[in-house]
Amino acid sequence: MMATFVLVPGWWLGGWAWDAVTRELTKAGHDVHPVTLPGLAERAGEATPHTDLDSYIADLRRLIEGRGLREVILVGHSGGNMPVAGVAAQVPDLVRRVVYVDTGPMPDGMSALDFYPPDAQQGMRAQVTEQGDGWLLPMRDWDAAADPVYLAGLTTEHLTLLGTAGTPQPFGPITQPLNRPGSRAVPGTVIATTFTPEQARQLAASGNPVFAEMSGLDVVHLPTGHWPMLSRPADLAALLDHQAAAA
Repeated sequence: MMATFVLVPGWWLGGWAWDAVTRELTKAGHDVHPVTLPGLAERAGEATPHTDLDSYIADLRRLIEGRGLREVILVGHSGGNMPVAGVAAQVPDLVRRVVYVDTGPMPDGMSALDFYPPDAQQGMRAQVTEQGDGWLLPMRDWDAAADPVYLAGLTTEHLTLLGTAGTPQPFGPITQPLNRPGSRAVPGTVIATTFTPEQARQLAASGNPVFAEMSGLDVVHLPTGHWPMLSRPADLAALLDHQAAAA
């Protein structure tokens, strides 16, 4: 069954991160639209101190509406969860399903920054102030030895690509809360790579507000690091292809 996919990368990355997945989905007969959000990759020159989550949502919505896309399977990786959830809330009639890759929908009124503990938030704010002119989050380190869980499955070539093709991340989309009160629910799936469905259920039961949002979604496991579009692109594409049949 042919489907229309819109693929949204997480922080620091552009649509290039989806190249291998795009090839696999296209071979399977799907219509695929990898996205670069404003201020990143080839659109780095568009970044300003005023780039925020609303900018991302508006840009993604323009792409969908401008290309006349319908029945979209909207895929958000990592920090791409915020704009895809925002668009699904604004134009639910155009979105068939939202797929969250190693992430999930944030509760209404929370920002991406709120996901992190206070010390991590403070560290990011310090980086932005000291190295990012007050509004850019510098690139993270791509040291697999220092972060064996998140960077699992990535080759030396992958790490080099991330370090050279990645760009500083506008901080506004990270700090602005997502507001989607009363929005119509769109079916959703989580493809979990650095956590298991059982861990997600346990965190939801513990009262964790972020994982509680996943309780109504399908959660499937693809064990690898946080960037499966690089470490396991064929397997990720197969799971997305399955979503096309199930949506």
